[in-house]
Amino acid sequence: MPQEIQLQVLPQVAATNDLLVEHISKLTHTSVKDIQHVSILKRSIDARQKQVKINLKVLVFFQGEEVVNRSISFPEYKNVKDAPRAIVVGAGPAGYFAALQLIELGVKPIVIERGKDVRGRRRDLKAINLEHIVNPDSNYCFGEGGAGTYSDGKLYTRSKKRGDVNRILELLVAFGAPQDILVEAHPHIGTNKLPKIMQDMREKIIEFGGEVLFDKRVVDFVIKDNAIKGAILHTGETIEANQVILATGHSARDIYELLNNKKVLIEAKPFALGVRAEHPQSLIDSIQYSCDYRGEFLPPAPYSIVKQVNGRGMYSFCMCPGGVIAPCATDVEEVVTNGWSPSKRDQATANSGIVVELKMEDFKPFEKHGALAGMYFQKSIENTAWQLAGKTQQVPAQRMVDFSDKKVSDSLPKTSYVPGVVSSELGDVFPDFLTDIMRKGFEEFGKSMKGYFTNEAILHAPESRTSSPVRIPRDNETLEHLQIKGLYPCGEGAGYAGGIVSAAIDGEKCAIKCAEQIFGYRN
Repeated sequence: MPQEIQLQVLPQVAATNDLLVEHISKLTHTSVKDIQHVSILKRSIDARQKQVKINLKVLVFFQGEEVVNRSISFPEYKNVKDAPRAIVVGAGPAGYFAALQLIELGVKPIVIERGKDVRGRRRDLKAINLEHIVNPDSNYCFGEGGAGTYSDGKLYTRSKKRGDVNRILELLVAFGAPQDILVEAHPHIGTNKLPKIMQDMREKIIEFGGEVLFDKRVVDFVIKDNAIKGAILHTGETIEANQVILATGHSARDIYELLNNKKVLIEAKPFALGVRAEHPQSLIDSIQYSCDYRGEFLPPAPYSIVKQVNGRGMYSFCMCPGGVIAPCATDVEEVVTNGWSPSKRDQATANSGIVVELKMEDFKPFEKHGALAGMYFQKSIENTAWQLAGKTQQVPAQRMVDFSDKKVSDSLPKTSYVPGVVSSELGDVFPDFLTDIMRKGFEEFGKSMKGYFTNEAILHAPESRTSSPVRIPRDNETLEHLQIKGLYPCGEGAGYAGGIVSAAIDGEKCAIKCAEQIFGYRN
C-alpha cells in the first residue's frame, strides 16, 4: 500500500521531481524504478538554520499500486428557484459561502451587495489610486468578494476548531483556485486570481436558483415582534424574508450605526492599529534566508514577529511578500492602508501591517458614542492622516529609523503605494501612547531580525482595519437565542471571524442554522 513519509530536504530537491524521487528511494531503501508516483500532501519552509530546508509530507506509490489522486468536486447543489428563501447581506467570503451552503441545504439565497461585481469594482479601484476619488459603496473593502478579493487572498487560519478548513479550501479549488492551497502551510491565492473565483461562485449561485443583487445597500430592517421580516434597500424596495444573514464585513460602519439606532445590542471590541511597513523584498529575503541571493527554488520570504512593548503586544499583520500597499478608505475624508500580493508574489517590495493591540480604556475620549467608541477612535486617526496628507488619498509616510528618532524624513524613496506619500511626522497621526510603543517596538524588532530596523524601510499611516471595532453579541457555538429572531450576525463584521477562511466557515455555520429554522430540523 502507499507509504506516507515525512522528510526534510533542500529547496532544489523539493522543487525537482527526479531529485525528490531519488531522495525517497534512499530513505526507503528501494530502487528509483520502484517508485511510481509521489504526491505531496503538505509543504512548509524551515528557515531557522542558515541552510533553509523544506518540510514535506508525501504519499509514495510503488510499482503495482494504483495511483489515487485527490478528488475535488462540487457538493450536490439543489435547484432552489422556488424554495423558501433567506437574505444574505454582503457578497464577501462569509456571504458567498453562506449562500452556497443554503443552496446545498435547499434554501434560496438572495445576496444583497452594496458594491459592484468584481469587474465593475476595478474602475473604482483605479479611481481611488489615480484620481483620489473614493466611492463609499465600491472600493477595496466593499463589492463582490469583499475586502480579501483585491487585497491579497491569504488563506492561513487558526480557526480549525470553528469548522472544516479543508472543506473551504477544496471548494475554492473546485471554483478554480490552484491545488497548491491544499498543500502549503500558508496557502495564498493572489489578488490576480481571486476575482475570477468569486465570479464563478456567483454564477453557481445563480445557476441553482439563487439571486445576487449588486449596487443595493441595506438601510433598514423590517422587525416585528422581535423577529426579522425583511430588509429595506436604499432604493426604497423591501425584500421579505424571515431569515437574514448579516455578513457585511469589518468596515460597514453604517450598519453598526443602524443596529445601534434600532437598539440592537452591540459592543465595542478591542482591535489593533498601527502602520504598514515596506522593505525591499531582497532585504527581507537576506534576513530570513541568511543569504545574499534567494535563488529560484525559494519563494519570496515572509516574516512574522511579535513583541511586548510597554505591556502591549506589537506584531506583524497581513504580511505580503512581493506585494503592494493599497488605499483602502471607505469614505471621502479618511485614508487607510492595506497590502496585497499577486499569486507569484513577484513585486520588488515586501510590506506588512505593524500594529499594536488596543484596550477598551483607549476609547475613553469617544465614550459618548457608547458601543461605537472604538469605531470613532478608528475614524479619528484615519481622518487625521487624511488631513495631514493634504486631504487626498496620499498617506503620511516616514522612514523607519527617522520615525524612532522623531525626525521628519528629508526624502522618501518611491513606494508601491500608487496614490503617493507625504513626508510627515507619524507621531502626529497617533495618540502619544501608541506612538511611544511603535518607536520602541521597531527598535526591538531590529534586535530580533538583524537588518529589519533600517531607513530603507518606509512606514505608511495608518493600518487601521485589522478587524472590526464592534461585536454583535450572539451565542457563538449554537447560534440559539438570537437578539432578533432570524437575524444572524456573521463573519468579520460581527466580530466572529478574521480572514477569508474563518469568515467562510462562519458563513456556512449561519446558513446551516437558517436551514434548521426554516425546515424545523437539527443538522
